[in-house]
Amino acid sequence: MKNIMQTIALLEMSITCAALIVWVTQRNFEAQIPVAARMILALLLANLFYWPLGMFMQLPLAAYIRGVTGDLSVVTLLLLWSSVLLDRVDPRNTEAHFVPIGFKVSIVVIAFGFYPFALGVGMFDPYGWGYASIGFLMVVSIFAAILAIAKWTKGALIIALAILAWSIHWHESANLWDYLLDPFLMIWALFACIGAIQRKRRERLQSGFLFRAG
Repeated sequence: MKNIMQTIALLEMSITCAALIVWVTQRNFEAQIPVAARMILALLLANLFYWPLGMFMQLPLAAYIRGVTGDLSVVTLLLLWSSVLLDRVDPRNTEAHFVPIGFKVSIVVIAFGFYPFALGVGMFDPYGWGYASIGFLMVVSIFAAILAIAKWTKGALIIALAILAWSIHWHESANLWDYLLDPFLMIWALFACIGAIQRKRRERLQSGFLFRAG
């Protein structure tokens, strides 16, 4: 069972590294790379990360990267994979991979409330809720339902798949938090929120210049 989990983890990291390279590659092209081409490129790159590259590396490159980053949450994996490999949009466009700003703000608020206590600040430990807490599971399910009501079905499906992965012990961790949140997701959401604020400021300044008297 442990070998199966290790294999799954290496596959996930290999695909993730490949997806990031595809994203960087597409950002440097003026034209959008077709979905089929992106998937083929990602498959080739994932193989490079999954298999040992020779006598100088006893482990796959993905294993070394995973040793530094750890396992990413299922939410992070699905957001990245779907946006880079499946969406028929240009990633250079700021609105390309539409993720509601409310979801990003929620991630930032939850992360800033979660990590300090999980790391030992105070006597409160929200991390313990992730161990088969019915109440916490209901809260997460309600959050997914809110995403669906807000017509972001992709987000609701991602949360549902994260819960499913946790229920079948897809990763080594038995804590639901590890399937929903990780530091990289928090950092992405934080910078996305900062970027959104800066864009709004630029738009207000530009509109002010356009409508200025004289």
